[in-house]
Amino acid sequence: MINSKDLPALMTGIMATLAGIGIARFAYTPLLPAIIQEGWFTASQGAYLGAANLLGYFIGALAAHSLSERFSPRLVMAASFAGIALSFVLCAGAGGFLWFFFWRLVSGIAGAILMVVGPSLALAATPPERRTRVGAMVFTGIGFGALLSAFIVPLLLGLSLTVTWGTLGLLCIAAGLLCDYFLQQQGIAHLTSPITASSVGSSSTGYAGVKVIVLLVIGAYALDAIGFVPHTVFWVDYLARENALGNQAASLQWGIFGLGALCGPFMVGALAQRVGWQGGLMIAFAAKAAAVLLPVFSLALLSQSVSSFMVGAMIPGIVALTSGRLAELVGPTAHKKLWGQATAAFAAAQAVAGYAMSALYGAWGSYAPLFAISGLILFAGFLLVLLSRGVQQRHSSGQQSTQQSSKHSSNQGRQ
Repeated sequence: MINSKDLPALMTGIMATLAGIGIARFAYTPLLPAIIQEGWFTASQGAYLGAANLLGYFIGALAAHSLSERFSPRLVMAASFAGIALSFVLCAGAGGFLWFFFWRLVSGIAGAILMVVGPSLALAATPPERRTRVGAMVFTGIGFGALLSAFIVPLLLGLSLTVTWGTLGLLCIAAGLLCDYFLQQQGIAHLTSPITASSVGSSSTGYAGVKVIVLLVIGAYALDAIGFVPHTVFWVDYLARENALGNQAASLQWGIFGLGALCGPFMVGALAQRVGWQGGLMIAFAAKAAAVLLPVFSLALLSQSVSSFMVGAMIPGIVALTSGRLAELVGPTAHKKLWGQATAAFAAAQAVAGYAMSALYGAWGSYAPLFAISGLILFAGFLLVLLSRGVQQRHSSGQQSTQQSSKHSSNQGRQ
């Protein structure tokens, strides 16, 4: 159970992830078919606007570290919430492609900053013995945002696209005000940012085996960023327009996706307790690869629903498992630095994938091959995690052999 004393820290993290990805990115997905059908943009332009958010996320991930050193966490987060809110409000009226592109870029930058600073600040305000539970639950904000957008966006679209964009902006303002309230509780707002240079420390990856394992895990995490692009950018449009299922059926699937994202942190928390961070990461990659590939073979209601739920669950799930695995490998001091590097790698891969897949859609005119490509890439991520386990096992065996040899030599010396 969550301690009531942890509530301000937990709500700070949840509001940050709610706005940072739950609204800033995921609310755009159910908007995409309507934007195209209303004639605001072509299908290809709409896909590139989705990719603009991914590019912004990469920029924001790189900027978050220096911003957190220069300014107070409260100021950085307030500016980020304001940026996301403006990105929706100022796009409430139909405008040019470059105008929308710029504000989708801003929403990505601000969203990444919230995703880095918010959860880190929440963990810094939580006692060590409760950080695992709080650290997983802060990512439920992603699911709340997806669920919110799934149920609110279709209703608002019945009024107009302009009302929909404006309302999402107001929701971001409300989330920002709530976050600021909880930041001020128990002095959280006055904490030094947990991702400053002084807190990073030196890496404890003192031997080559661990360095290789860390690189493999970060590599798998980057492949995960590529693998989930179709579901988070194109899924609703793929169902609603390309397969002529309609906005209502597609919005239902987006709601199931959001429910999965809400359940994911709880699912992987229980999984990690049973099989460990490493085992949990392998299972999560295998499940996500299968779920992304499923629509290629079947678009029956059950197949759609399983795919929506499992991909939704594994998005925050793999984030939490990767973070836990890196902490397990290098310890808490080096983890902060490595997690920043992993986030940057994830954001870079995601941005490249977003633009590459938008270009492929423009060339092929179909989303279906993108799901096949992404499923195979996630399977490659599973193989990297599997390989990291093999490297660890060989390294452990080598260490045991060295220790036994040392003991044998020591005993002979005594004789």
